[in-house]
Order: sequence, then structure tokens, then C-alpha cells
Amino acid sequence: MSVALRLEKPQAPEFELADNSDRSVHYLEHGFPCPLVRWHYHDDFELHLIVASTGKVFVGDHVGGFGPGHLVLTGPRLPHNWISQVETNEVVELRDLVIQFRMDLVSGMAKYAPELNSIMPLLERARHGIEFQSVDVELAKQAFREVRDASGAQRIAKLLGLLYSLAEDQDYVLLSTLAIRSRADQASQDKIQQVTQYISENFASEISLSDMSSLVSMNDSSFSRFFAKATGNSFVRFVNRVRISKACELLSDTDKPITSICYETGFNNIANFNRRFRELKEITPREYRQQSRLRHGSRHIDQ
Repeated sequence: MSVALRLEKPQAPEFELADNSDRSVHYLEHGFPCPLVRWHYHDDFELHLIVASTGKVFVGDHVGGFGPGHLVLTGPRLPHNWISQVETNEVVELRDLVIQFRMDLVSGMAKYAPELNSIMPLLERARHGIEFQSVDVELAKQAFREVRDASGAQRIAKLLGLLYSLAEDQDYVLLSTLAIRSRADQASQDKIQQVTQYISENFASEISLSDMSSLVSMNDSSFSRFFAKATGNSFVRFVNRVRISKACELLSDTDKPITSICYETGFNNIANFNRRFRELKEITPREYRQQSRLRHGSRHIDQ
């Protein structure tokens, strides 16, 4: 069986200009392959539901797997892409249901309708990208299509109902260690993107703060403060989070020994790897692999 799965993404995400001239909430569906499937970002929030195929998802610096029922909310300017694993020349007629809405839609209404403030923490978390873990795919498809079939104020009302339900859902994970702040100036965003892209691509190698400072033409102390303010993490903690994220992927998707995964993800000894893993995931690598196998079945499936 010939399978196509292209995991590469460009050095910089493509900016997508949203058409908000006549409406604040957009709905679209598409299959795979599709011109819309690319490493990109935009100024809107996006709810993205996968209804067919499996593959790899990229959100900020996160790389993971997806399958039917995969539901993610991304915030403004957070780069993202979904690449399906398909046989050569295979076409997936309908893969994605997507709702996009203006970044200031809910916050603007909340100024006059305080009842909407309960949704705001959800939208704040979306700066990292949120994956909802316990999704009934049929109910999710129905909710998305209710938004599709509505128009005018009714479409906004349907969206708010969906967002309220998601705000109540506590079974979720945050995806990207980098939180995008939509109002950050473009020059700062470009520097952060450059550094996080480098770390994501070179996590297995030694990465020093001085090297990253030089990469964006800053001195070490200024870069350290700048990076912590932009990402909410110290530089060392951010690198460890990226490495642990990669380790989680290998623990879930492969049968490689944990010791091999330790060195493959840039840690120089197993004790440090176990300590950092427990610090960030609150369980050991072995426990994580066991839980992952229980969630996805006893057989390894490369998604």
C-alpha cells in the first residue's frame, strides 16, 4: 500500500486574509487534498472538526495525531495545519467542518452583555489551541451544521450556544506551548516565530539561550525577558516542553524504548528526562505510554 503523508511545513506560515465584509461568522467544509490545507494563520478564531481520515496536526509548536471527532479551537494568529495520511491519489471528499468568527465578536458583545463573560476564559485558552478530548462526532457535526444552516443573528446565536457548551467542557488539552497574543506587534511575533520554529526543528540538539539571542539580534538578558513575556515560559522551560511534547508523540506512536526516546528528544540522561517529564505531565513516561495505549487500543496506530 502506498501512503502519502507530507509532514513538512514552510519556514513561515502564510497569512490568510479573512472576508469579514458582510458577516462575522463564516462556515466552510472541504475535503483532502485541498488548497486550504496549508501551514497558515489568520485574525479569526477557528473551530475545526475532522470527520474523516487520520493524520498529523500542527498547531503552533505542537505536533500530534488526529482522527474523526478531532475538535480544536485556535485563537487569532496561531498557525495551524492538518495533513491526512492517505493512499497515493486517494481523495477524501469531506474531511473538515470549519467555523471562523471575528476575534472581537464575543469580547465586543460581552461589554454590553455580561452573561457572555463566561465564554471569555475559553477564548483566552484558545491562544494555545484547545483540543477537546471527549467529542461525540455526530453531535458535533449537528452543532456545526446548525451554524451552517442559520443566517443573520440566528447564526451568531447558534455559535454562542456552541461556545458556551465548549466553555463548560473540562476534558481538554492545550496544544501549543507558545501562546499567541493577537495584539502583539508584528516584529515581536516574527522574532518569536523564528525562535520557536528553530527549537521545533532542532529540539534533539543542544540549544543555548545565547544562540537564540544571536538568531534574533538581541543580547542575552533582553532576549530572556522578551521570551518569557511573550511565551509565559522561561527559555529553558520552553525547550523542555517542546522536547517532552515530542517525547509524548514517540511514546504514543512508536514502540521505541524509553531510553532511546530520552536521547532522541535532546535529553542527556534518563534521570533528567524522567524528572522533566513528571514535572510537566505529572506522570512517568512509562505511565504515559500505558495510558496512551489504553486510549487508542492495544495496537500501535501511526496517526
